[in-house]
Amino acid sequence: MSSMFPQDTTLTLYDPLAELLGADDGRFTYTFDDVAKLSGHACPTVAGAFLMTVHALHALYGDEMPQRGNIEVTVYDAQDNGVTGPISQVFTLLTGAAADNGFHGLAGRFARSGLMKFLPGTNGPAPFVFERRDTGKQIGVSYNPESIPVDPAMGANLQQLIQGSGDESVQQAFTTAWRDRVLAILADGGKSTVSVISIM
Repeated sequence: MSSMFPQDTTLTLYDPLAELLGADDGRFTYTFDDVAKLSGHACPTVAGAFLMTVHALHALYGDEMPQRGNIEVTVYDAQDNGVTGPISQVFTLLTGAAADNGFHGLAGRFARSGLMKFLPGTNGPAPFVFERRDTGKQIGVSYNPESIPVDPAMGANLQQLIQGSGDESVQQAFTTAWRDRVLAILADGGKSTVSVISIM
């Protein structure tokens, strides 16, 4: 099966729980295709969540392979505010960090529940903070896609489609412009859209 999106950026992690429970050797490689399948769509927001995770884990682990389930994520926002929910779902997919509805572990090991915390109304060092549970190292990340230009006609085309007045050509123009921007964000790789700060 061909890929929906370019595979230039990937993220490989080791999950000891996966290995214990027979998911091969516990090493998973994620691409943006996986994120799009989880989300049911591709957009600048979920592309940003993917890229923020890639940059955060590279800063946390360097040349080491990140360990899924060994990462805590703090989100300085309410989970139902704006696009915070979809972003956090991507974080969970990639890191294993889950809110209270996550896996509770086996005899005190491998728990994922509670590894993602939402702190609305609190000003953190960055909108999203990733922490290694084994070392305590913390990395803050933020995302702003404004440097990737938007097709000026895209908003008007979307309104026509929502209102049911857009024809097939309008839909094609919108879909192409939307996808092209997502592709541009992925091609940029976070260089101009993702900011990373070392906290401790």
